[in-house]
Amino acid sequence: MIRPNRPRYAARLNAFKTLVTGRATSSDMIAQAGRVGGLDAADLNYPDHFDETSPKELSRRLGDAGLALNGLAMRYYTDPGFKLGAFTHPDRDVRRAAIDLTKRGIDAGQEMGGRLMTLWMGQDGFDYAFQMDYARAWDDTVAAITEVCDHAPEVDIAIEYKPNEPRAYALMPDIGTTLLACREVARPNLGVTLDFAHVLYADEMPAHSAALIARHSRLLGLHLNDGYGKRDDGLMAGSVHPVQTVELLVEMLRQGYDGVIYFDTFPDHGGLDPIAEAGTNVALIKRLRAVAESLADDADLAAAIARQDAAASTRIVAAALYGVT
Repeated sequence: MIRPNRPRYAARLNAFKTLVTGRATSSDMIAQAGRVGGLDAADLNYPDHFDETSPKELSRRLGDAGLALNGLAMRYYTDPGFKLGAFTHPDRDVRRAAIDLTKRGIDAGQEMGGRLMTLWMGQDGFDYAFQMDYARAWDDTVAAITEVCDHAPEVDIAIEYKPNEPRAYALMPDIGTTLLACREVARPNLGVTLDFAHVLYADEMPAHSAALIARHSRLLGLHLNDGYGKRDDGLMAGSVHPVQTVELLVEMLRQGYDGVIYFDTFPDHGGLDPIAEAGTNVALIKRLRAVAESLADDADLAAAIARQDAAASTRIVAAALYGVT
């Protein structure tokens, strides 16, 4: 029998900027996130959340807000020098700067007791045919990630893939390409962060991608949100694709995933109250996790899946979700 853990929940700190009058600091956003019932963890972006506050002070602020540090995420977009790429930039010196910046981020996370660094390489891609030497860019990226992994083998490094944005094409746009990179880097502390909305508009099924990660790598982070599959909408988790969300949560239970569930949603983009929106994320996922727990060991569901009987499996899931029989 699958015994679920009690997960920790985290939210995107930048969503809370709208609650602060004037220029919001990292400490301001942490304090606002701490007001959300059910949130008990946080991810910080490097370097932007560290511009004016030391790692030691950020740790204190997190503690004051009742939040634990989950990990750090690299953000290269704050430096205009990385517009042509971070690890894929044609200039060796710029690539070196990106690698060194990432190492400093890992060091800052370790100073705070963190053991996870997430790499979202949004700048590492191309916009035109005949713009990029694909083989060289791939080699440069694999070499950079290898060096980053070797900098602190005790820290997990997670690749968060995304099909595009801001570049028209990402170098690692989908689960297959990302797992290929993990295989070539071949470091035990490398894995994948799965972002639900990114998976949708990579035209993938979230639970399928998670199963592939378990087979070929490690799932190190889970970002829950939702969308319509055309872009990174960042809508509230479970609001558009509840069935696919439940299937992913069932897969997480079967894998024994015990990491933080991070709500990478954008209430600020649509003018929502970020505290109410974050609280809704928590409430929705608690409910959908309860449904997933009721289905994870369901013998009838397992039998229906074994014979690929979608009519039977859909009725079982609908009964758990909506009370429909």
